[in-house]
Amino acid sequence: MDVSIIIVNYKTFELTKDAVESVLNTVKSSFEIIIVDNDSQDDSYENLRNVFNEEINNNIIKTIANSTNKGFAAANNLGIKISKGKFVLLLNSDTIVKKGSIDDTLKYIKNHDDMGAIGCKIVLPNGKLDKACKRSFPNPKNSFYRLFGFSKVNKNSQSDDYNFDNFDDKGIYEVDSLVGAFMFVRKETIHQIGLLDEDYFMYGEDIDWCYRIKEGGWKVLYYGAAEIIHHKGSSSKKQKNKLIYEFYRAMYLFYNKHYKNKYSFLTRLMVYIGISFLFIVKLFLNIFKK
Repeated sequence: MDVSIIIVNYKTFELTKDAVESVLNTVKSSFEIIIVDNDSQDDSYENLRNVFNEEINNNIIKTIANSTNKGFAAANNLGIKISKGKFVLLLNSDTIVKKGSIDDTLKYIKNHDDMGAIGCKIVLPNGKLDKACKRSFPNPKNSFYRLFGFSKVNKNSQSDDYNFDNFDDKGIYEVDSLVGAFMFVRKETIHQIGLLDEDYFMYGEDIDWCYRIKEGGWKVLYYGAAEIIHHKGSSSKKQKNKLIYEFYRAMYLFYNKHYKNKYSFLTRLMVYIGISFLFIVKLFLNIFKK
């Protein structure tokens, strides 16, 4: 089998159904879909099993129901553990796969043995690029540039160009990190570097995984010749406070895990203060969102 496509469902029946159908209607390579329900506590899991009953009976789709919600990373890991594909594709439930998106990306990584992970061009419903699909690793310098709008000034340094704004969105090139909404990873690579870090609940696990993939000697590639649609944040503009907390906790986890011993005490202190300040500001602004 070529690829195991893992989709995590959490109270998103319609979105998940559309994502699965887009895969079924476009992919020609040999594949399986693994739907992991993260303790939705609604009818979405049962409804998905009813809609795709035929595919489940034919072993095209497998389903797992979690009794607790331990986060995005933990749910994907359950899918990875039972996957049979030579490659694993993490695919968000709020995405729509276009014709050729999976097949073309799979073909490219198959032909490059040194490539551990590959992602594609991801666009939002309004046609704009989801900039998270190609990134440099966050560090104190590029985070400062990004926060204060200086990122486009530093055109000569790839590490300072956090979202690769100076690179063609339709191009093919190495990056530091992809986004978990669409991320192909070679099974051989997973066996070497390990599963997703379950300390991350909702954010940051994709960046952490890419960091470990590159540390393991593999390449991470952005493949702009393929494209999917990402209904990012479509359910609500107002975020739950827990999601805001997890977003900034992920920043802390990543910095503490990979950068803590690479910078001075003063830099570490400024980073921790900066993360805390941004978290408080975000919580405050969220109060006034409808």
